Amino acid sequence: MYSTERATAGAPHRKYRHIEVRPIAGALGAEVGGVDVSRPLEADVVAEIRQAWLDNLVIFMHEQQLTPHALLALARAFGEPMEYPQLKGLPECPFVTPVVKLAHERVNFGGIWHSDTTYLERPPMASMLYALETPPYGGDTIFASQYLAYESLSDGLKKTLDSLTGVNSSLKAEGSKTREDALRAAGAQNKVLIGEHLVVRTHPETGRKALYVNVGHTTNFKGWTEEESRPLLSYLFVHQVRPEFTCRFVWKPGSLAFWDNRCTQHNPVNDYHGYKRLMHRVTLAGDKPV
Repeated sequence: MYSTERATAGAPHRKYRHIEVRPIAGALGAEVGGVDVSRPLEADVVAEIRQAWLDNLVIFMHEQQLTPHALLALARAFGEPMEYPQLKGLPECPFVTPVVKLAHERVNFGGIWHSDTTYLERPPMASMLYALETPPYGGDTIFASQYLAYESLSDGLKKTLDSLTGVNSSLKAEGSKTREDALRAAGAQNKVLIGEHLVVRTHPETGRKALYVNVGHTTNFKGWTEEESRPLLSYLFVHQVRPEFTCRFVWKPGSLAFWDNRCTQHNPVNDYHGYKRLMHRVTLAGDKPV
């Protein structure tokens, strides 16, 4: 029987029968071991992995052997796969999207702090990312807890934010420039997608509140101009990724990350020019933030 300790992040002490759970930072993130997710999983194992994911916001596994179809089957054990907007998946497995940076490229896909596709009316619940080829160094991904980002605010600012709605755009310059090469390669059009969501959302499974704006997609508060919104948003963008809210994951071939898009942000670090990095990704459908 294995246990995990994460009192500092607000998660309960919990014991597991079928998996090992080892937190990697005080705020969020845990490595899960003792399970081969390339094979069909029993319901009680799926339930324990899901609980570890909810407690830790993002979980990581190593030395997994996942074909695109095996990755998709694993994702289906936790939710409903969806096509990534504006990008094509693999021909043999359309719900699996390749995420690649070639050795000669300078810009990486999604290389900015963000929550995935908040410009959709129903942003994704979660994403799974599986590493096939990684650089000899660099290419880590940093994650940030948006529970802690909200909970650490003053009562006065919480009250202000609780009444606001954020406007999110797929064409915000900070986010769209990290997708341009991938869109061109896929022959896709960079359509304008706009999503309006509460600035503070309540997680449908945990009941905790999370800050839900991000520098990659949020342009302004609804009813406010971009100029009026900029000072407060700029403060929040810096606050919500403070080091004490984060964990950092070092990828190896066979590594898998599974993060909760409803309460985290992530940033793939673009520090491996001259090397190729190839990942497979599955996105799981979510609901309208409330």
